[in-house]
Formats: sequence, C-alpha cells, structure tokens
Amino acid sequence: MNKKLIINCDDFGQSPPMNQAIKHLLEEEKVSSATIMAVAPGFEEAAAWCSRRQQRNVGLHLTMTSEFEALRWASLTGETSLHDESGHQYRTVKEFEQGAQTKAVLKEIDAQYERVKQSGIVISHVDNHMGSLYGMETGRSLLPQTLWKISRWGLPSRFFRYIHAEDPLLASLKNIERPVALGAGLADTFGVPIPDYLLSHPFGVEEGETYERFKRSIIAKLYSLPDGVSETYIHPGIDDPWMQANIPHWSKRVWEYKLPFDDDFTYALSDAKVELTNYRYVQEHLKHPRLRSAARLLKNLIRL
Repeated sequence: MNKKLIINCDDFGQSPPMNQAIKHLLEEEKVSSATIMAVAPGFEEAAAWCSRRQQRNVGLHLTMTSEFEALRWASLTGETSLHDESGHQYRTVKEFEQGAQTKAVLKEIDAQYERVKQSGIVISHVDNHMGSLYGMETGRSLLPQTLWKISRWGLPSRFFRYIHAEDPLLASLKNIERPVALGAGLADTFGVPIPDYLLSHPFGVEEGETYERFKRSIIAKLYSLPDGVSETYIHPGIDDPWMQANIPHWSKRVWEYKLPFDDDFTYALSDAKVELTNYRYVQEHLKHPRLRSAARLLKNLIRL
C-alpha cells in the first residue's frame, strides 16, 4: 500500500479565524479534509461555504465539550446532563464522561449529524472532538454506540487500527493496546472503514518551541511514517488579535496554518514518498466485511 497520509483540519466552524484558515487550505488542496463542529459559533459560515462549493471532503466533528473560557457553546438538544453549571458543554472530557447521560449523548449525536446533513454538506467521515466518546479519562466509553450510528450513516470513522510506536501521545499511554484493538474490532463488526494509524503531536506550544522546530519535527515524522493509511490532524487559524488574546497556544494554530504551504514541507512529502489521500480512499479500500450476526447482537446490547 505504501505510505498514505490524511491531513485533517479539526474544528471547522469554531470561529471566523479558524474558518478562514481552513477554507484557504481546502481551496488550495493543501490538506485532505476538514471536520465541522455543528454546535460552534462559526458553523453557519463554514457550512454555507461548504454547501455553495459542494465541498466533498468535509466530515462531522462530533462535539461534546467546550474547552475555552472565552469561546463557549451549548449542545443542540439542550439536554441538561450535557452541560455544566454555566449552561455550556463541559470544559473537560472527564466532566463529560462523569455527567452526561447515555441517552442524551446519543440524541445529541443524531442532532449534530442532522444539522450538518441538512446544511447541504455531503459528509465524508466522522471524528470526535477531544476524544470525548472514547472513555479515555474514566473508562466510560461510548465508542460502541457511536460506531453503530456511523455504520448506519454509511461513513468512515477516524478511529484507528494500530498504534505507531513513535507516536508521542498514544504510544506513551499505558494499557492502550487492548482498547484500540477492541475499538478496531467493533469498527470491523459494524463495517465502519477506519485508517490504520492516528498520528498525534502536542496541541500546545512546548517550552522553547519555535515554528522552525515545529516544522522539523513534523517533517521528521514524514520520513518515519508507517506503511498504510495514517491520519494526522491540525487546528489551523489565521493570525487574529482576539483569538491570540483569548485562545491558549494560538500561535501553534498559526504555525499549523502556515506549515502546509511551506516549500520544505511540500518537498519532504515528495522526498519521503508520502502520498496525500482522503477518506474516500478509506471508504473504498479499508472496509472490512460486515459480520452480520455479531452486528445484530451488538445492536441489541446497545438498545438495552
């Protein structure tokens, strides 16, 4: 299969500065895709642009958390258990896992899907903001229910099959191999196509980090990319005074907007023999046979 890479822009619809950066990257075909937040303040602007252009590589960024102090949003359904005392979605994944009722979450997932679909976007795939549905903090995972819904929509998911040994976040987590294998098995059971690897990098600016250091670290990963289909995600934003003042680590978002246009990055993609691809490839080539009897069993369990 060789080395194929999906570069996905998370948080489309979060705010005008994010929208401007992501639209530019999609227009210039510097990234593979983006995923849109149906609950965020900039959703309508982003969705109208996607619909007008018939953009075919925009997915659904299922959003159950609202992490920034200066930029908050609520759920679409208004379910009480999905909100903190301020009436917004929880700031942290742990708070969400501890407070959200399962039925309320599933109702919200449906509402976010329907809002994006009704906006005119042809949804390309589904992922999850901050991994809130994966049970990473308390072990309360809603991944089986989420994958079941994704299977009913006939879409691929960001959930991944293997852990890359050099990934700075995932490879450092204890006892993660079993949950990942179980998640991949569920995806196969439900017939949900998934990429082979998910590659992370630090969300914030590390001590002493500069754009050049950041760029070198990402380029180095291109040369050590595993065979198969990998996804990595960025959170690009333009240089915006309000966002710089209110959003932590905003400079990292500016760097992530700049990087795909950088000639050094473009050269490294070619030199490392890495082919950019998207979720259409995942949909067409990475779908495992549906195990129908097991899928019926899991469906019944989920309904209990």
